[in-house]
This record gives sequence, C-alpha cells and structure tokens, in this order.
Amino acid sequence: MARLQAFQRLVGEYSDIADSLLVYIEEAHPSDGWLSTDAPYQIPRHRCLEDRLRAAHLMTQEAPGCQVVADTMDNSSNAAYGAYFQRLYILQDQKVVYQGGKGPEGYKIAEVREWLDKYKRSQQTTVVIHV
Repeated sequence: MARLQAFQRLVGEYSDIADSLLVYIEEAHPSDGWLSTDAPYQIPRHRCLEDRLRAAHLMTQEAPGCQVVADTMDNSSNAAYGAYFQRLYILQDQKVVYQGGKGPEGYKIAEVREWLDKYKRSQQTTVVIHV
C-alpha cells in the first residue's frame, strides 16, 4: 500500500504534465495461492473477468483520482509490458520512454519523478525571438 500511496502522490504532483493509469493485472498473492502475510486484502485467484474487475475496483478506492483499468484474462498487458507484478512505465507519443525495473525491487518512484522533473524543466524553456 505504501507504494500505491507514493504513486498517488506522484500522480497529483505531475497531473499538469502527465496522465496516469493503473493497469490491474493478475493477483500476485491470491488468497487461494501464495498469500503474502502483509496483504491488505484477501483476493482469490481470478477465474473470470468479473473477478478481476471486482479486484480492480478495490484499486479505485485505494487510489482515488487515478484511472484504473483491468488486464484481460489472457494477461496480454502483463505479458507485453513484463510487469510481473509491478512495473512503472512512461509512454510519450505512443513510445516507451522510461521502463522501470521489475517489481517489487525494481519499482522506483524516484526514477519516474526524476524523469518527469527533467521533462517539466524542458517544457519551461523560454524561447526568445529577436527581430
């Protein structure tokens, strides 16, 4: 939950230059599988899309203001982006410009913040036209 709260702060801080999206993928620690001892929710393995959508809805409650979508049951987004089970990306003009490490160890909000800070500064460059 601490990572989600850090992400939520980042979203609020950079909402003037970036749109944010959480993609809810397959449950990393399902209650009927490899359950984490510090899991805030007891979410069983998703057996159908409705199960996944219910779990994704919990994310909307934990991260108000963040758009949340759910991956398909064939886990196409998870596979395409190699999330397994947390990963940060920045896309610009339909291209990946930042790919964070695989979570949980590679999930580094500070790197995203640094990238967004550099981008924001580059957009504030004053252009002077001499006549």
